[in-house]
Amino acid sequence: MERVHSIVIGAGVVGLAVARTLARSGREVVILEAEERFGSVTSARNSEVIHAGLYYPPGSARARLCVRGKALLYDFCARHQVGHRRCGKLIVAASADELPALRTLQAQAAACGVHDLQWLDAAAARALEPALQCEGALLSPSTGIVDSHALMRALLGDAESHGAMLALRSPVLRGELSADGLVLEVGGETPTTLLAREVVNSAGLQAPALARAFAGLDGHHVPRAHFAKGCYFTLAGRSPFSRLVYPAPGAAGHLGVHLTLDLGGQARFGPSFRWVDQINYTVDEAEAEGFYAAVRRYWPALPDGALRPGYAGVRPKISGPGEPAADFRLDGPARHGVPGLVNLFGIESPGLTSALAIADEVMSLLA
Repeated sequence: MERVHSIVIGAGVVGLAVARTLARSGREVVILEAEERFGSVTSARNSEVIHAGLYYPPGSARARLCVRGKALLYDFCARHQVGHRRCGKLIVAASADELPALRTLQAQAAACGVHDLQWLDAAAARALEPALQCEGALLSPSTGIVDSHALMRALLGDAESHGAMLALRSPVLRGELSADGLVLEVGGETPTTLLAREVVNSAGLQAPALARAFAGLDGHHVPRAHFAKGCYFTLAGRSPFSRLVYPAPGAAGHLGVHLTLDLGGQARFGPSFRWVDQINYTVDEAEAEGFYAAVRRYWPALPDGALRPGYAGVRPKISGPGEPAADFRLDGPARHGVPGLVNLFGIESPGLTSALAIADEVMSLLA
């Protein structure tokens, strides 16, 4: 049986950030990834937005880690030449009765430590984005976009430069607690058994199922997994917007169909939202019909037939239909009683923005 100091399960953006932080501390780190490539599941199917930290309850892990992670991410991208742009975002009230929702959001953001939001009347908003129709808006200047694949390459490269190793096509089948650490059975082309002093379960969609396969971990500490699918549609032709555009938050905090941009200026709209039992990434073209009415509330000139099927993603939720949105869970030994084990549950949006802050917190939990 091979012995390893630290194992990170899952090579998405959060797993790679954790592996980098552990490796930079001098630990021997192995990253186990079930897929053929790193970052090919949830981390490859998101909006690539660097979130400011507006939408989350004050004091929650999502709020705290997003605000801290945003600062760390901008600094990391600048130092490692990762493509990104602090383009800003407009959150718009399409009608007068949505203006109070913007005031509430502004107050909530301030309570979370986001103090740079600017209130704009309709004329000021249109001066920034002439194609926009609204009754008022909030400008979030610290919202941005990032090349998520370049970010993951940079995280992996830094981790490897400090001795970390990535093993692809290496699914963890089960684990067992022992007196010396955690024993993991790893499948793939060359099945093996590893003994680690530390294990970080950053398996995303599969994190709860994997935790249930750890013999010796009380199942009471493992939440039920729920999957929420969202589809994105891309805009045919050039975008008339230079900033992201989000509707005012709706009932239950739903963010609606928003407009995001990639670094090339291509606009995309989404996501839709649908609870699913099985993970699949097909995009139903019929969903575009509902997008047109939603988008035209703030961009009336959206042409007929301009939306093209883009891609779909599935969020790793730990709260289901009708339940309040769950916070991020970073479960360390103090919570479940297993030395050297950290389970990351429900790391959905803003997980990419929060990745480096999550990595620092994982280090603290292991310390």
